[in-house]
Amino acid sequence: MPKNERSVRLFKTRKAVFQAILLIVGAAMVGVGALRGEVDIVLSKAIRLCLECVGIG
Repeated sequence: MPKNERSVRLFKTRKAVFQAILLIVGAAMVGVGALRGEVDIVLSKAIRLCLECVGIG
């Protein structure tokens, strides 16, 4: 196998591992935020923002 093909395969493998790690970390952070009760805060801010955009709030 030529050196170029090995380096491309290594790059793709590292990229996939890095993406998987980021996905797991992101899901963990969403879970921690939900456990802390931040869902209500985010939802209320989103509702206020939408109402302001429409011109009601």
